[in-house]
Amino acid sequence: PPVGGYGVGGGGTENDDGRPDSSTAMQPADCKSGTVEVTSGQSELLRPSEERDQTNPTLAAVLRRVAINDEVIVAISDGKLAHTNGMLYTWWQSVKLARVTNVVVVALDDSCAKFCAEHRIPHYRKRIAIPDSQKGVGSNHAISGLKFVVLQEFLNLGYSVLLSDVDIVTLRNPFDHLYRDSDIEGMSDGWDPPKAYGYDHVDDDESMGWARYSHSMRVFCINSGLFYARPTPPTLALMSRVKQRLASEAGWDQQVFNEVIFFPSHNDYVDPLVRRRVMDIYDFVNSKTLFKTMRRDKKWMEHVPVTVHVNYHPDKHQRMIKIIDRYVHNNTKALDNLPTGSAHVANRGQPQKV
Repeated sequence: PPVGGYGVGGGGTENDDGRPDSSTAMQPADCKSGTVEVTSGQSELLRPSEERDQTNPTLAAVLRRVAINDEVIVAISDGKLAHTNGMLYTWWQSVKLARVTNVVVVALDDSCAKFCAEHRIPHYRKRIAIPDSQKGVGSNHAISGLKFVVLQEFLNLGYSVLLSDVDIVTLRNPFDHLYRDSDIEGMSDGWDPPKAYGYDHVDDDESMGWARYSHSMRVFCINSGLFYARPTPPTLALMSRVKQRLASEAGWDQQVFNEVIFFPSHNDYVDPLVRRRVMDIYDFVNSKTLFKTMRRDKKWMEHVPVTVHVNYHPDKHQRMIKIIDRYVHNNTKALDNLPTGSAHVANRGQPQKV
């Protein structure tokens, strides 16, 4: 499944009898409480300039025309998804319905570029080859891995980028809901606050007797299909490292992305010190959160997410259309008949209960 957790382990604080002391457990952060404090260590932003434009005049011309406040949503697609019954078109329709105009589609082939031109979608034709190391990981993951090469170009020109996979429905303008206090601000694969924002995970090794309990801080992955990246030196270092690793190993881009963000300096490895923020999981929603919790909980019936990423379900396009029906056309029953998970229980072939 498209999830994972990262954290650091260590001897935990314990009571005299060896049990974990719950008073020391890390509580999930509330990312909307209080005033955001920005420390003096915040990285300086690169800014667009004529000098930077000269490094990539074609892309710079597109961004000068499209970007608002030096910010832009970027999606990456090839021609397989670029038709009127395809996910790219549905993605674009949702963006337009949310009245977001600072958008660029990176077209990986001529058919996608032609489709964008015909439908007046701002686009940038990028010619790029999938590295040999990624050719065996599946076409979707291989194309997804190219985003880090592409994003470097936008960031080097001094623009902040909200990277959006095309299996995302945009319902409100995401730029109205960003904090902009970190290098990376990303959607979580966690489906409740502890999994998304962090919790104290206790490992129990009975063979150690009194010291059987060890604590680690665990947080589920930032999804590599929806994140806001600011043009700072740590962000550029992150993109460079992920790009280099994907060029030399058959790794999953999301796993590599999170390892570079979260793993601390150790031995000869130096942490690029990326400041990261997890987006509000009920505004920037993954599809497990939506279908497992939000669609039936009365607390969320009147709430309209900012985006919904259909990352947990293979029937992506069908669910995107239903999500638009639910939140744009206010059909409160639009999601009722869809199963919580995929259509069949893994390895058993039995239909899943709705």
